[in-house]
Amino acid sequence: MHDLEVIRRKAGTMQSVFRRLALLALIVLCGATAHAASLDPAVLPKIQAATFEVVAAKPVSDPLAYEKPLPLDLLPYQERNDKYFSIGTAFAIGDNRYVTAGHVLLADLGSLWGAPELRDADGHVYPIGKIEKFSLRQDFVVFSLAQPPAKGAALDIDTKPALNQVVYAVGNALGTGVVIRDGLYTSDTPEQQDGSWKWMRFSAAASPGNSGGPLLDKDGKLIGIVLMKSQNENLNYALPISQVLDAPANQAVIDSRVAYQLDLFETVQNGTFKAQFALPMSFADFSATYQKLFDAYSDTQLKTLLNKESANLFPNGKGSARLLSEQTQLDDFPTLIARGSDNEWVRIGQESQHFTLEDNGYVDVGTVGRNGLIHLRRPDGMDAARFYRDAKSRMDLLAKAGMFQRMVAGEKVKVVSLGKPAFDSVHIDRWQRPWQVDIWPLPYANIFVVTYSLPVPDGSVMLMRFVPASHQHDSKLDTDELSSFIYVTYEGTLAQWKDFLKESALLPAAFKNIHIDFDYGRHFSYRSKRVAFSYTPEVQAITPGNLLWLGFRFSRDNGQPVWDVADVDVWKEAASDDHNNVNVQRYAAPPSGLDEDMSSRWQKLSGRQYPYNGVARYENDLMKIDAVVAPTVSGDKPPAVLYTAFYGVAGTYPQAGMKSKLDLLMSNMQVVEH
Repeated sequence: MHDLEVIRRKAGTMQSVFRRLALLALIVLCGATAHAASLDPAVLPKIQAATFEVVAAKPVSDPLAYEKPLPLDLLPYQERNDKYFSIGTAFAIGDNRYVTAGHVLLADLGSLWGAPELRDADGHVYPIGKIEKFSLRQDFVVFSLAQPPAKGAALDIDTKPALNQVVYAVGNALGTGVVIRDGLYTSDTPEQQDGSWKWMRFSAAASPGNSGGPLLDKDGKLIGIVLMKSQNENLNYALPISQVLDAPANQAVIDSRVAYQLDLFETVQNGTFKAQFALPMSFADFSATYQKLFDAYSDTQLKTLLNKESANLFPNGKGSARLLSEQTQLDDFPTLIARGSDNEWVRIGQESQHFTLEDNGYVDVGTVGRNGLIHLRRPDGMDAARFYRDAKSRMDLLAKAGMFQRMVAGEKVKVVSLGKPAFDSVHIDRWQRPWQVDIWPLPYANIFVVTYSLPVPDGSVMLMRFVPASHQHDSKLDTDELSSFIYVTYEGTLAQWKDFLKESALLPAAFKNIHIDFDYGRHFSYRSKRVAFSYTPEVQAITPGNLLWLGFRFSRDNGQPVWDVADVDVWKEAASDDHNNVNVQRYAAPPSGLDEDMSSRWQKLSGRQYPYNGVARYENDLMKIDAVVAPTVSGDKPPAVLYTAFYGVAGTYPQAGMKSKLDLLMSNMQVVEH
């Protein structure tokens, strides 16, 4: 995702997005008003006539369904009757020549709202005609109107304003109409990239809606464009109007530092987004041209970042060794593999909130960086084929859990359905796992909900993002890459596995080498290119309620990175954690230089030492017994992989009984890799 200083195009976390949705839902749009501390009253009509709100038409239809009718009647009169959202401020500088902030128009790229228009103090709305000048770095745009006001007015201009004078910020303050507020023109400061010009700093109050509005001197003359607020001081920034006037005519100039970063490591790819194209253009053509250039730049930035990190990008580099060698972890909640400040790759995002659904369904939700991590367990009563194939059904389950709420007049109203996705596709990650990509619009907030869903036996694992309308491409780049760094365990009852395995198109490529077969009350078998084993009810009952975990992990096989099963765990019942289970687990010889606990475990495995010595032990109300199974190797070279066979049962049982169960399990077990 990019971090562009002027445009501030960075998506937030799920929580911050919801706060933004609440703010958008509470915007109050009042009629235009004017107030000034000491401006000559004679200039106020001209200022009012030359200053406009930048507005975008509200969506005509809403695809969302709510738990109850929205309490729109509780909104202020102006807001509930206004057909437009107010998004900024613009002003006239000549005959059918208007100016606003570049980021005000760019925010409407790919918008779910109407195209940007200007609205005057009397409520008349004027569509934009042609974009005539644009600078991304200086953050301004000059344009005409398709049908300008009959009695147009333009602000008088002063290109050489004096410091320390009273100034007036004119603009649409948080959607409440155009207001005028006074302060001082305090200083000039070089622009951040290379000091090509100086920003004007002033103390007059300016709200987000002021963006693109005029900064006036003590006589009401135009001296700058209000653009942004200082992060550390109670000062605001304006671009001198001379920079607009001196900019090349009929040109869109793009020359800005844009940083690209993934939620995988701290490295930032700094670069300069640089391009030019000829104007004038309609807003639609301008938007399409700009978006195409920005998307291509995003592609280049991501490729450069990944190439720069390739030697230390998981599973490469020393920082990956521990994660590739540690014991397989079985977790019912997905995690993201990320690199810490110590350059070690670890799993993050384990914390989650739990929401219960009917029929044993549930939703676990957590966040990591700008992404939501979700585990959705399919309710028992829901048809498996419908769940896996119908994105609307899956998203409706999330909505039932209360994940989507709209704030209206201070009241939270639950969204019960987002409807059908507007877009769907399949993304195959580098481990050949098929992610179902679905995109839903939230028109009232001008954002999209993007989900990457990985089918698993008990439901679905998801990556979710709330994406500004203009960010679909670079968000897809991010999420495509992040999907390859998701650590997920495949779990479910045997009944759920039966339904899951029918959906062959949903299975990762690794399942081509995995064969799971079971017949309730008769046998269970697992076979892969690495290991094979089977057992009958003499070892453990085989029922639809058995809980089967396949512990997929990232590791190296003959020097190549792989994603494959290293742990097969079958629990007799799914109801609790203290019940019988059968387990077969893979261990690889750890590379030198890792923690002593890893080398110590390998020594115990190699020497068949406790607890891998076939002797039963009592731990935490369970009887447990382990033994080592090695591949057949030729010569004196020790094996590079070892497997353990395990049997556990609640209560206390004698050694002979435990050993007989383990022997039965091992009698049909064969390690076929070397």
